[in-house]
Amino acid sequence: MGEDVVLDVEKMMVEETASAATDSAIVAPEAITEVADTTVAATEELLAEAPSLIENPVVSFLCDLLGKIPCETMDYEFMRMALLGLLIIAPMAAICGTQVVNFNMSFFSDAIGHSAFAGVATGLVLAISPEYTMPALALCVGLGIMAIKHRSGLSSDTVIGVMFSAVVAGGLAIVSRYPNAVSDAQMFLYGDILTISERDILLMMGLAVVFTLFQFFSFNKLICIELNPQLAKAHRIKVGVYQYFFAALLSLVVIFSVKAVGVLLVTAMLITPAAAARNLASSYGKMLWISVVIGIFSAVAGLFLSAQDWMQTSTGATIVLCSCVIFAISLIFRKKKRT
Repeated sequence: MGEDVVLDVEKMMVEETASAATDSAIVAPEAITEVADTTVAATEELLAEAPSLIENPVVSFLCDLLGKIPCETMDYEFMRMALLGLLIIAPMAAICGTQVVNFNMSFFSDAIGHSAFAGVATGLVLAISPEYTMPALALCVGLGIMAIKHRSGLSSDTVIGVMFSAVVAGGLAIVSRYPNAVSDAQMFLYGDILTISERDILLMMGLAVVFTLFQFFSFNKLICIELNPQLAKAHRIKVGVYQYFFAALLSLVVIFSVKAVGVLLVTAMLITPAAAARNLASSYGKMLWISVVIGIFSAVAGLFLSAQDWMQTSTGATIVLCSCVIFAISLIFRKKKRT
């Protein structure tokens, strides 16, 4: 009799233990999810409240100004830095795009963009920061294209094609010889504007000042050179000087655009807004300003859309997709104009 009671008690204890284990197994995933959500929320709160690492007062002021935008994504400093970088580089890329389209140099940006790949590989091999080798090689490629074009008499597309092949082959040769450079070089294929640094912002600002001054004093001369180089020479315009200077600035704009959208999409960032503007504008001046508006809108829209929880896509790819959508819409308006 006593043994039966003991067995019943032991059986009840085993059943309660099994039931408790089952309950804990059921509750465990919910508990883990709750802890994970709490951790993510705490991390986001720490990032939002983290002290600013920006030292330059101008950059700090502009980032604080962007932080007043009523959007949750602007609570993070890296998002404000990314937006500031896009607001600087997008107008320059759009202006260069209109001039590249009209100069029939659409593949120029491809050659310069792929020089970034070779520039990174060269810097890693020579133990020099890619921040120096990338723009240096881009300038060499850009000026080299102009020099060969002037001295050989070949068309722009032919010279660009040769330089493009040389740059890509050189980059691949270096990477194949030094496999350790592959991972660092590949990051520039896709770009990431979210990793932009304060130094990059300052360099972009300096480039924007020089670019604006050049366009202000040379805009009409560049149009004249584009329409008729011989006529420009007759008006005592130094065609070669302006073309070399334009190529140098274009090379630097392309290299900084690689930071935003990567080597694979840098041409689209320049060409697509200009192509859309050409469908909508009735004059060169209007085309320029419409291209700038489309470039800025695509950059800002791409940044904000890519940061949404329901999207979570690459920022550079989203920027280009936004401009492609606008281009598709512009085709509709162009057909209406023709009819």
